[in-house]
Amino acid sequence: MSIEEGKRVLTIEAHAILALIARLDTRFADAVDLLYQCQGKIVVIGMGKSGLIGAKLASTFASTGTPAFFLHAAEGVHGDIGMIAHDDVALIVSNSGETPEILQVLASIKRLGVPIVTLVGNPHSTIAKESNTVLDVSVEEEACPLGLAPTASTTAALAMGDSLAVALLRKRGFQEHDFAHVHPGGTLGKRLLLRVSDLVHEGKAVPRVQEHTSMKAVILEMTSKKLGLTTVDDGEGHLVGVITDGDLRRGIEQHSDLLSLNAKTIMSIHPRTIHNDALAAGALQVMEHHAITSLVVTDHQRTITGILHLHDILKSGII
Repeated sequence: MSIEEGKRVLTIEAHAILALIARLDTRFADAVDLLYQCQGKIVVIGMGKSGLIGAKLASTFASTGTPAFFLHAAEGVHGDIGMIAHDDVALIVSNSGETPEILQVLASIKRLGVPIVTLVGNPHSTIAKESNTVLDVSVEEEACPLGLAPTASTTAALAMGDSLAVALLRKRGFQEHDFAHVHPGGTLGKRLLLRVSDLVHEGKAVPRVQEHTSMKAVILEMTSKKLGLTTVDDGEGHLVGVITDGDLRRGIEQHSDLLSLNAKTIMSIHPRTIHNDALAAGALQVMEHHAITSLVVTDHQRTITGILHLHDILKSGII
């Protein structure tokens, strides 16, 4: 019974969103243009469950390059309407289009001459009639069996609001680096901002030998630096190969006189490298794709500048 009820609710809400597609016309484009041309902030206004949707939309706008904030209609009629300026644009979210508190706020907005975009469940309502652009987010039925709790209607409003936010993102040419600047904290911010240079082992911490270095010295260098490999350079700091734990194991299997050899004999000559300015998240993708735990960090002349280890990425918290 519970599973069937869950399917019923999801089906109704899915249909509510799909029904919006046929309603997208020039009014949607007009709404995007109004929001795009806003010289101030997008003021998202709502009440009750629609207000909760409005708060989420304001956050989405702000995080994707469109300055915005949420104004609770009840707080608006008690002074917070003063937060709205002449160069703002109002985005009202209302299912009935007749919410008393929003109607009171609406009068003040009209006096300010602020353009109004409305997401409304009743396109013939008072709020809709007073708006510059109206987007119809009405639904055939709520998922609530009593037809009382806002369910499909709030889902539809949320989906339409997200469509506006993404259309604005596209129109503004908002890119990943822009996203990083407004999401500096948490895992997401780290993935977008943390670079190889923030995590790399440099200087004396980098295991380094040359092609003629004896295998005894190679092993000592690898074990003392504890990064599971050593770089091999040409004597002038340019990378010519690496020797990993795996190379050592293969060397033992293939050469009974391993300690009599030098680094050049068993080194891998095509190691994976990365630049200092690359994103740490990109480095992680390279490691995962090639099933390796370290990358040699080089500049554009293949000069060795450091080592990046998988453990350093994991400890950084980007995943």
